[in-house]
Amino acid sequence: MKKILFAASESVPFIKTGGLADVVGSLPKYFDKEKFDVRVMLPKYMCMKDEWKEKLQYHTHFYMDLNWRKQYVGVLEMEYDGIRFYFIDNEYYFNGYAPYGDIYADIEKFAFFSKAVLSALPLIDFRPDIIHCHDWQTGLVPIYLDNFRYGNEFYRGIKTVMTIHNLKFQGTWDPKRVRDITGLPQYYFAPDKLEAYKDANYLKGGIVYADRVTTVSNSYAEEIKTPFYGEKLDGLMNARANCLSGIVNGIDYEDYNPLTDNKIERNYDVSNFRKEKIKNKIALQKELGLEENQKTMMIGVVSRLTDQKGFDLVAYVMDELCQDAVQIVVLGTGEEQYENMFRHFAWKYPGKVSANIYYSEAMSHKIYASCDAFLMPSLFEPCGLSQLMSLRYGTVPIVRETGGLKDTVEPYNEYEKTGTGFSFMNYNAHEMLATVRYAEQIYYDKKRDWNKIVERAMNKDFSWKNSAKQYEELYEGM
Repeated sequence: MKKILFAASESVPFIKTGGLADVVGSLPKYFDKEKFDVRVMLPKYMCMKDEWKEKLQYHTHFYMDLNWRKQYVGVLEMEYDGIRFYFIDNEYYFNGYAPYGDIYADIEKFAFFSKAVLSALPLIDFRPDIIHCHDWQTGLVPIYLDNFRYGNEFYRGIKTVMTIHNLKFQGTWDPKRVRDITGLPQYYFAPDKLEAYKDANYLKGGIVYADRVTTVSNSYAEEIKTPFYGEKLDGLMNARANCLSGIVNGIDYEDYNPLTDNKIERNYDVSNFRKEKIKNKIALQKELGLEENQKTMMIGVVSRLTDQKGFDLVAYVMDELCQDAVQIVVLGTGEEQYENMFRHFAWKYPGKVSANIYYSEAMSHKIYASCDAFLMPSLFEPCGLSQLMSLRYGTVPIVRETGGLKDTVEPYNEYEKTGTGFSFMNYNAHEMLATVRYAEQIYYDKKRDWNKIVERAMNKDFSWKNSAKQYEELYEGM
């Protein structure tokens, strides 16, 4: 039996700021329990909900050197959904209203966490064969592991996987401070190791020292070898290309199931969506004060409202788009200019545009279930989960061909009658608009073809089962 430890800074249901939490919380359940013992280690944040904090059981505690500081490390644990979760406790580091705050504090916090993960292992009686590290917050784990191997038999032979969820976030700070914080020897602070462009870079260190590097889609794994997507690490990505692979994320098919979802007006599946899905649309039009007309094409957006997600393109053609026979429903928060842009168009076209500038899990489910199409014109997208949810709910994705979007949405081909969505290639507002209008044309003029797209979309399987199989192969191959 192979023992695997996931080390990460967030996980559902305990704490979540983004897609990383979904991966860490959902993926472990899908491994073959006969062959893999997968456990998860997280920080114990003060801002976790009390319902979780009350369920944690004390396991052990010890004191650990973090260079010249001596720090308390508590280890708590609980079982959830058949998976054992460990929580590293230290109130000095993990207090505060959010898991991340100011980057300088985070640099020290996650140096502490990375070292504590390894230091706790002998005391919890779990020696993993592989430590699977997620994003820059655990980038120091492979480096500390390399450092611990000298003079400590226990750590020899433990392998590491480093998964990049978004290369944009790397965890960088000035090397002198990082050396002072981590207590790592000067040897590690060299351009072929932790250092990048005169900074100490946690993610880079993790990538250099990990045995395998993965990202969350095949296309993204290729893209990050180029300067445009590589965030200045493209040279390193090419150097490690032989150990680099992409495995696309899944979504929890129990949480996101139009047949059993209790957050939506009317349940449906692939056999009856033609009649039942529309009832969700009517209910949402009523709730949001849009013009009530079941025939109008409704386009949904659920997203962080940032440049990365392509909202500069949307802003550029929004007025033109509002001349079409469509309704647009937006849910999310982000950069002020985009929040205000959507508010403006909701004011200008009250029956057509609904701007919901907040985040709500329940409302997101309603949008996935009610809309006809889902717009996601990202500049880059390591994996993307929204398009997978849209496919699951039979809401046709309109995406830019990048990263995970390219890997999961097959563009409609009207001659071969194939495809599960619509896509455009260049990062260009009018190319996006033309693609949206092409989708409108199929929706209005070729309804049978449209329904076939929906059917193919709903029959796709992007559950975690697929991803787990690929991770199992990766672990077996190490």
